[in-house]
Amino acid sequence: MQRVLTLKPLVLVTGKPGIGKTSILRRTINELRTRKCEVGGMICREVREGGVRVGFEIMDLSTGTRGWLAHVNQPTGPKIGKYRVNLTDLEVIGVGAILDALQNADVLAVDELGPMEFSSAAFSKALVKAVESSKPLIGTIHYGLKNSLVDSIKNREETEILKVNYKNRAKLHNLIANKISEHLIKQG
Repeated sequence: MQRVLTLKPLVLVTGKPGIGKTSILRRTINELRTRKCEVGGMICREVREGGVRVGFEIMDLSTGTRGWLAHVNQPTGPKIGKYRVNLTDLEVIGVGAILDALQNADVLAVDELGPMEFSSAAFSKALVKAVESSKPLIGTIHYGLKNSLVDSIKNREETEILKVNYKNRAKLHNLIANKISEHLIKQG
């Protein structure tokens, strides 16, 4: 049987803050894992104390290693709004997770393509490697982000941008997981 070479899926989820982009990505990752796909990369989540958002945690999907992407009390690093970016954790944990996934995973996940992450040149370089690799990539894009690298990714032939809304957010993870699974099966 001859292998069918197709463009790899590059699926990016976007939508207004709080709509559930990261939740969709997490559900997609879980669904792919139930289908025996190895998913690696990085994921972020907001951290609240007393109902107030104080920062964002970053996690390596393969190892579970966690650190701070940004925090209101971070003493150094680029300032984005009321937060300072922890470049050390972003580059050691986040960039490290992407580079590790390029070697060891079937599917790459990047949450999120946003201003905090792009404050690191190492993140941008790792993202370019991920996009240019032969592995499917799923990720989230900060709503309304203006960035030349993101624009070039959006304009790639294989890129599909899915805008999350209240009507589609319950089903998007299955749609994305099916697209990735079908591609992996075709690639054999």
